Amino acid sequence: MTGKSGNSNIFIYFALAVATLIATGCGKTGAPYTTIDGFAQGGTFHLVYQEPADAQAHNLPDSLQKWFRLIDKSLSGYDTTSLVSKINRGENPPLDSLFIECFNLSKEVYGNTGGAFDISAAPLFEIWGFGFGNGIETPQSRIDSIMQFVGMDKLAIVYDTVSKASYLQKADPRMKVNFNAIAQGYTCDFICGELEKMGIQNYLLEVGGEIFCRGKNAKGKEWSVGIDKPIDGNFIPGESIEAVIEVSDRGLVTSGNYRKFYIKDGEKYSHTIDARDGYPVKHNLLSATVMAPTAAMADAYATYLMVIGVEEAKKFLRASNDMEALLVYGEQENLKVFATEGIHHRKIQ
Repeated sequence: MTGKSGNSNIFIYFALAVATLIATGCGKTGAPYTTIDGFAQGGTFHLVYQEPADAQAHNLPDSLQKWFRLIDKSLSGYDTTSLVSKINRGENPPLDSLFIECFNLSKEVYGNTGGAFDISAAPLFEIWGFGFGNGIETPQSRIDSIMQFVGMDKLAIVYDTVSKASYLQKADPRMKVNFNAIAQGYTCDFICGELEKMGIQNYLLEVGGEIFCRGKNAKGKEWSVGIDKPIDGNFIPGESIEAVIEVSDRGLVTSGNYRKFYIKDGEKYSHTIDARDGYPVKHNLLSATVMAPTAAMADAYATYLMVIGVEEAKKFLRASNDMEALLVYGEQENLKVFATEGIHHRKIQ
């Protein structure tokens, strides 16, 4: 799994269309569409939505910031006061409902993927230079020692009847957690749930590259999302597009290795770590875009596909009943695309 979300390679196609729509009035669907852009969770977010017919989304920008802060105080590894940071320092704080829900989602994916997706692999990210630490020293003995306290089967949430609170129980006090491969997808799902409580039915929310959308865009069609070409040096979202995907009522997340890596002694090290053996993956899958019922699911399984590589990813997708994906693989000068049958896309030359 990835130590830090590598999902910034999705380019949202709605920006220009929304700017034009606000200036000219309503789209084909009647009520006007509005866009809100801002900064959150160490990156940016974009929300495009149609005002509900029977209510107004009052103070929505303030509500968005409130929701982001709520999630960060629970799941962020960069906020030193969050539950995750306290747990990783060896403290034992009572857990909130956000942590519990995201933990349970992560443990379900951990079981479904045979441990390839694992939020307890945080120490591995650090020794490979992709986590919250600074180390890049990785002798075999160091990896072996860390693998002793990696594995979500060594973590459990327990309820204390005296304090009437839930806590994270560790088999080893040195264990740490990192939700970065699922937290922003979960953030999309949580905020979209709040939007729907306001009566908003047509919207697209993108947080750091993770997306959930519902209903139709201003033209009455499904939302269009551009997928960046996964080649080294493509650091500007939208500058070089590989494909465009049409999506609605789904979460969509792309994970890739081409923007987060380092080269040491002539060897390239990917930011995707296989928690089952402790090493960065080595294969020719450059990016995986997953569409799933929720953004959290798309986030987690996009990471999983990047761990297992092209052929295993194809097998997994063919057997899946609720996910579609677009895989880009091969040599960077000769990219290939595999798309499952349910995904609507067009290739950009």
